[in-house]
Amino acid sequence: MTSLFRSIFFALVFLSLTPSVGAAGASAKFETLEWDDLMPEDYTLTLEDLFGVGMEIDLIDDFSPEAERYMENMLRVLASAPVREDMDQRMIRIPGFVVPLEGEGNRIYRFFLVPYFGACIHVPPPPSNQIIDVKFEPGTQVESLYDAVWISGRLTTQTFQHDLGTSGYHLEAFVIEPYIFEDDDWDESLY
Repeated sequence: MTSLFRSIFFALVFLSLTPSVGAAGASAKFETLEWDDLMPEDYTLTLEDLFGVGMEIDLIDDFSPEAERYMENMLRVLASAPVREDMDQRMIRIPGFVVPLEGEGNRIYRFFLVPYFGACIHVPPPPSNQIIDVKFEPGTQVESLYDAVWISGRLTTQTFQHDLGTSGYHLEAFVIEPYIFEDDDWDESLY
């Protein structure tokens, strides 16, 4: 399939899946989620879960074998965070930040969507129920990784492992839009 034909084909498929590419049409079709919605209600993560009871982090040399064991355990715990099975096959819309995984040039086709800037780029990554593996076959350009986006599509409970982290969810993206900050998004209690 030639590159031009492939682009036209995916554009037609994309347009047939979404009645409107605009924010109003997209948001009406998809359930808007917050990141906490992806965690089971009874899910908690404590320092004891990550490091064990009685660990004194200040006394451990960062480059010791003991520190390496603690890091391996922490990454294992984060990668095995439980997902909500009732989220499988839902049509959702969720904001987040892009961590590119696959693409060509400036176009990315696969990326992690994460709840805050720098997640997965800095160690440790978020728990797997806070990382979404996103595929967008036509590809997209992200002007700046500092900018948040809205992603709309079909969510599945599917694990994907990558060097940057492990996702507990997969999202077949239909619409990617810039996140536009509005005054009612501001919560003064957080600052």
